[in-house]
Amino acid sequence: MVRTVSLPGVLFVFVFVMAVHAAAPAAETNKRAEAEKTAAVALKKVQTELEKLGGLPQSAIPESVKPATHAGLVWSDEFDGTQLDMTKWSYRGLGRRRDAINVKEAVMLDGKGHLVITTRKVGDQWHTGMIGTQGTFERAFGYWECRVKLQTQVGHWSAFWLQSPRLGKVVGDTKQSGTEIDIFEYLSKRGDRVQHTLHWNGYGKHHKSQGHVAAVPGVSKGWHTVGLDWKADEYVFYVDGVETWRTSKGVSGTPEYIILSLEVGKWAGNIAQANLPDSVLFDYIRVYKKRPRLIAKVGLTCCSRG
Repeated sequence: MVRTVSLPGVLFVFVFVMAVHAAAPAAETNKRAEAEKTAAVALKKVQTELEKLGGLPQSAIPESVKPATHAGLVWSDEFDGTQLDMTKWSYRGLGRRRDAINVKEAVMLDGKGHLVITTRKVGDQWHTGMIGTQGTFERAFGYWECRVKLQTQVGHWSAFWLQSPRLGKVVGDTKQSGTEIDIFEYLSKRGDRVQHTLHWNGYGKHHKSQGHVAAVPGVSKGWHTVGLDWKADEYVFYVDGVETWRTSKGVSGTPEYIILSLEVGKWAGNIAQANLPDSVLFDYIRVYKKRPRLIAKVGLTCCSRG
């Protein structure tokens, strides 16, 4: 269904795919997947036009594309205001980490509804930042999603990830010990590709990992949603509402906390070649009891803000 909303001098077009998933029987999984891809392409076009116009006024957003309380929204940060909400977040790893120094000043809200983490050169050092929800919000299972605008320079990588406070405590049992779940890691040297990675059994001799690099045309530019559907028996990863990886390896069964980071290291290339400062922006982080079928399924969360 297509719905139009008229505003002074502007016509916004919304594309709603209301029954792609719910109405299709299990036997038509392939057809449903193709329909989802087609819907995601259409929504991407809508998103591009909205970005040109500076985003969509909140008054014009139908309830169906706002945070989906019908899917059990259990936690979120929309990054409104000008100060980081310290009842939700804390700074992590302050001081030297890898090839940079984590500082509080690298993390800020821009007053336009975005969290900004920035890498910059200070003297002969590089400063960057990391925040997390350890001690304020930890949860097992559900759907975890961000909307992000990725950094552009080499030498550092951005990430939206989950971590277990019990990682490696019981080797061979991720149900008890948990897994580091990298919902996405992005290295600009790879262009339009994002990485999903799992690490479990600690980081020593028992360490195990599995990952997948997904090609996502256009992901290096503009805003995108990245999500994880964490189930009891598998993980399913999405970019812009389209499935990019599914695995049953290392499935955690214990509550985990969120980390948002921008890290400097040779894995991402030579930071000395970067044109700094360079930033990753997050529009929101949302956690649901289950995956919203009418929103994330076709990428409609793109319409939240510019």
